[in-house]
Amino acid sequence: MNSRALAAPIIIIMMLSMMVLPLPAFVLDIFFSFNIALSVIVLLTSLYTIKPLDFMAFPTVLLVSTMLRLSLNVASTRVVLTEGHTGPDAAGKVVEAFGHFLIGGNYTVGIVVFVILTIINFTGVTKGAGRIAEVGARFALDAMPGKQMAIDADLNAGLIVEAEARRRRTEVAQEAEFYGAMDGASKYVRGDAVAGIIVTVINVIGGFMVGMIQHDMAFDAAIKTYTLLAIGDGLVAQIPSLIISTAAGVVVSRVASDLDIGSQLVNQLFAKPQVLYITAGIIGGMGLIPGMPHVAFLLLAGIMAGTAYAISKRASEAALVAASGDAAPAPAPTAAAESEEATLQDVVPVDTLGLEVGYRLIPLVDKQQGGELLKRIKGIRKKFAQEVGFLAPPVHIRDNLELKPTGYRITLKGVEVGSGESIAGSFLAINPGMVSGTLPGPVTSDPAFGLPATWIDASLREQAQAMGYTVVDAGTVVATHLNHLITSHAAELLGRQELQQLLDHLTKESPKLVEDLIPKMLPLGTLQKVLQNLLNEGVHIRDMRTIIETIAEHAAMTTESNELTALVRIALGRAIVQQLFPGTNELAVMTLDNRLERLLLQALQASGPDGAGIEPGLADSLAQQTEQATRQQEQMGLTPVLLVPAQLRPLLARFLRRAIPQLKVLSHSEIPDSKTIKVTSLVGA
Repeated sequence: MNSRALAAPIIIIMMLSMMVLPLPAFVLDIFFSFNIALSVIVLLTSLYTIKPLDFMAFPTVLLVSTMLRLSLNVASTRVVLTEGHTGPDAAGKVVEAFGHFLIGGNYTVGIVVFVILTIINFTGVTKGAGRIAEVGARFALDAMPGKQMAIDADLNAGLIVEAEARRRRTEVAQEAEFYGAMDGASKYVRGDAVAGIIVTVINVIGGFMVGMIQHDMAFDAAIKTYTLLAIGDGLVAQIPSLIISTAAGVVVSRVASDLDIGSQLVNQLFAKPQVLYITAGIIGGMGLIPGMPHVAFLLLAGIMAGTAYAISKRASEAALVAASGDAAPAPAPTAAAESEEATLQDVVPVDTLGLEVGYRLIPLVDKQQGGELLKRIKGIRKKFAQEVGFLAPPVHIRDNLELKPTGYRITLKGVEVGSGESIAGSFLAINPGMVSGTLPGPVTSDPAFGLPATWIDASLREQAQAMGYTVVDAGTVVATHLNHLITSHAAELLGRQELQQLLDHLTKESPKLVEDLIPKMLPLGTLQKVLQNLLNEGVHIRDMRTIIETIAEHAAMTTESNELTALVRIALGRAIVQQLFPGTNELAVMTLDNRLERLLLQALQASGPDGAGIEPGLADSLAQQTEQATRQQEQMGLTPVLLVPAQLRPLLARFLRRAIPQLKVLSHSEIPDSKTIKVTSLVGA
């Protein structure tokens, strides 16, 4: 068994034993010294802690240290009452030192000091720390749904992997549990302060009675001896209690930062020389007032002014170095080169995927400045390859001074497909439809999905999450928009080069399968068209083995891309249905009314596979009724899927794709036999 696992049971048993078994004075000295050392360790640990969760054991430490002090109070009370008549060292040298040397042997001073420490601990530090822990627990619990939604949004956008999302969810839950435990543990410390007062009063009264009645001590001697022992015992417990309470206040009152408390205080209190100059002037002026301690005030004013001067000088030197480092030497004048003839080198190829940003967004894409957006774009491409089935082209990023400073635009083959604004340093609070209030800031809309949103300051992030908003940073806004556009334009991103890379990868595992199909039975362009047809309707092409095998099986009979697409969809039916209806055997779908279905079949026979001869009134009525049924399906929380005969599926899929992009059209032949169909509405009834 691990020896560390035995530490907690041993400590608890020792504390319980101290309450029951008598302890000699030497052992009490050891435990009192250990109690003081433990409180100092806890305080220093809290000061050097970066995040509250770095000291997750603090609520338990708070409870154990409180029980240790109470156990020592009980043990020392027993010794004081039984051996107090023998002298001031009856309860050990530590109690004697606190009772005699620290308060000068004057029990009146000792009582006053003890009462002051107890009041400070009880009404000041402990009460404030308990209140902060209570409010922190409440806000941490209220903010949990918003934080969970933000984690899910990052996961869906491909910014983080599942393991990182799981770690963040655990951290959110641990944070709420930590503040809740701190709220409860603070009550122990307040109870300890009350118990210290009661135990001290009992020691004084009980010792006085024991000394005079049992040991025939004089009144003055009994009062002095037992009061000094009781006050010394109380102080040796209250001082560690005050230190622990201060540590609790430090832990729960700190704001999330990458610096410890000491670094934050130095960097923020003494960062502005103007503040120190003004303070030095005020303190110096007070030192000139007659009757004031001139030396103390003027000395302090001089120190502050000197510190301010040193900070200003250091800042000026740093700025000068930075300016000289940025300045580039002027180029030597050169003779103007003769005009050269235009060549093919002047033809600049168009980037398949491009991201152009305004100058205020450059830090998001600059590797030297952190450039968090670069890592997120890598994550987007990786997730896209894992889910869709091929590697998207790289995203070429450049700055564009013609855009707004906070603007960006996304291009596909040189043509803009999306644009928006993102404010670096701020957060976008997106309203998913269930928020409990409004937030101050510029009102806008989410560029990816068009949801209402508000740009907020970083200080309002926790409040926004507690109100139900999904809060994302500026880089996530751009990354989510880019991910949405890449997914929706997947078919256009699958070029010949990407397809050839995909086939080369498949050839390593199944070389004969690819060689028999391309180019012997089917040209590469036809395979590309089939895959693009699948991607246009949101069907992933991860299962390339099944796609190639199906095409190879039917390529001898037809090489028409639409017919091959329909055959591949049937082969991929199980994967398509699982993608639309994960984890269920009952498929809630919409279907066509029998009369509308017959009309469409007749129109298809009359006009051909492109459906160009469908009467405009019928087409308009079909689009309106399908859109209404789709809205009803979404209101019920169901995936909008229209189930039609196989002959109608290509026609309706192309016709309804532009008007209702979220609608998916399936044919009866694509549904696996193991699935049950539940019709929720009839289009055209």
